[in-house]
Amino acid sequence: MPEDCPKQWVVDCKDVGNGDKAIIYLGRYLYRGVIREQDILQCENGMVTFRYLHAKTGQYRSRTVTGEYFLYLLMLHVLPKGFRRARCYGFLHPCSKKLICFLQMVLRVNPLNMFAKKLKERPTITCPVCGAAMKIVLTKIAKPPAKQVHLPYMSEHGEIVM
Repeated sequence: MPEDCPKQWVVDCKDVGNGDKAIIYLGRYLYRGVIREQDILQCENGMVTFRYLHAKTGQYRSRTVTGEYFLYLLMLHVLPKGFRRARCYGFLHPCSKKLICFLQMVLRVNPLNMFAKKLKERPTITCPVCGAAMKIVLTKIAKPPAKQVHLPYMSEHGEIVM
């Protein structure tokens, strides 16, 4: 073991049950779900009532749907195989731009020098008529046509619509 580790340990082990509470705690801590438990208001007779925050008004609304449709709504948030969910905390959080600037100042790091792409020198383009140097004022690269993908979805009545 490294020298700076303590030589003696104090271990306080207590029986806390079968670990259900630990799994619930870790599940909340490690992965924020689509909907919180307290937002599921009622689940009876195959119908689920839940509340959600309306994006445009910022007000809570409730909605009652079939259990199958509720599961369908949840599954819309499951990433496809091979994709990874990225969540950033601390100075990597998108709202931490001021903190990042402060850290760059303290560490004396110039991000422009670190990440600037070095452009390759291009030969001068000359006019075929007069031989003068030409300046590029606009470039346009045509986008390839997007493929339209139509995915099946489930209606509120539990029917799959193609």
